[in-house]
Amino acid sequence: MRRKTKLIHGGTPFDPHTGAVSVPIYQVSTYKQEEIGVHKGYEYSRTGNPTRHALEQYIADLEEGSRGFAFSSGMAAIHAVFSLLSAGDHIILTDDVYGGTYRIATKVLNRLGIEATFVDTTKQEEIDKALLPHTKALFVETPTNPLLKVTDIAKLAEWTKSKRLLLIVDNTFSTPYWQTPLALGADIVVHSATKYIGGHSDVVAGLAVVNNEALGEELHFVQNATGGVLGPQDSWLLMRGLKTLGLRMEAHEENARAIVASLSALPAVHGIHYPGLPSHPQHELAKRQARGFGGIISFDVGSAQQAAAVIQRLKYFTLAESLGAVESLISVPARMTHASIPAARRQQLGITDGLIRISVGIEDAEDLVEDLEQSLQA
Repeated sequence: MRRKTKLIHGGTPFDPHTGAVSVPIYQVSTYKQEEIGVHKGYEYSRTGNPTRHALEQYIADLEEGSRGFAFSSGMAAIHAVFSLLSAGDHIILTDDVYGGTYRIATKVLNRLGIEATFVDTTKQEEIDKALLPHTKALFVETPTNPLLKVTDIAKLAEWTKSKRLLLIVDNTFSTPYWQTPLALGADIVVHSATKYIGGHSDVVAGLAVVNNEALGEELHFVQNATGGVLGPQDSWLLMRGLKTLGLRMEAHEENARAIVASLSALPAVHGIHYPGLPSHPQHELAKRQARGFGGIISFDVGSAQQAAAVIQRLKYFTLAESLGAVESLISVPARMTHASIPAARRQQLGITDGLIRISVGIEDAEDLVEDLEQSLQA
């Protein structure tokens, strides 16, 4: 089954009880039991809900995994996955991860006795150097947020298996339409489904998919025990969004390519980060590993003042947190999504005060290009 067909027919495309072509919103907290311990698969909606279950089967199918899980936010999904670790464990993470991931690793996991080390996961020697006897997992964001670095998933899958570590991949930027990390050897995939999977700026959600049933049982125990589950209405919104994911991801990328071509010719723009550029350090890897380059671009305009001035002059780019929606969004990571990372660390990573990140929407490309050009040329 090809990818766009799978987006329509994957998972549970029909309600098994009524034949409805859209799985209903089961707005219910508890379920009638025929007798003690005898029920129709559901007993309490924190443990399982038919609408959420349909979404979880759907994302597992799309990510080519064994079992899927839906959470109340992307960070709730990441927290649940990190909860598979124990006090005394160590985890290695990509250095320029999303600020929320950095925050939970340095401000929450450390309280629980879990140690974290951040390295450039595009460089094997840095990963090797960070490995400790009590390392249990490697968490990779690829492409990264906001510098769009690309890590070799298949290569690291071989390495983690040789070291008996879990490989966890944040697949938010690429989505299962462009990239399937489990097929490349990863153990767990996570998503901020608030982004491309939802796609319409109307839901906050997180997803995780595992590659085997044993991991699935462990993660379901954590999900049920901690209770950060996604509600049925939001689960339904994600299923609706997923049906058009392929069309949207192609439109995002088509517009991104046009914008990158325009930005490359503007003297006010420095250091464009986009995996689709032949000059990108991991361009060939991105071509081999994924089916597309996505719709996120970051570039530098020199200073915080310049970045603020550029944003003020724009008409079609909305200044906002988040990304992956049908409308084009723009942000300054140093002051927004990555503000929780210390300034010295941001500078070390290259997340400068003048770095702008744009999430390219699906408007007419000509309008977006003209809007950016008039602002940057001014």
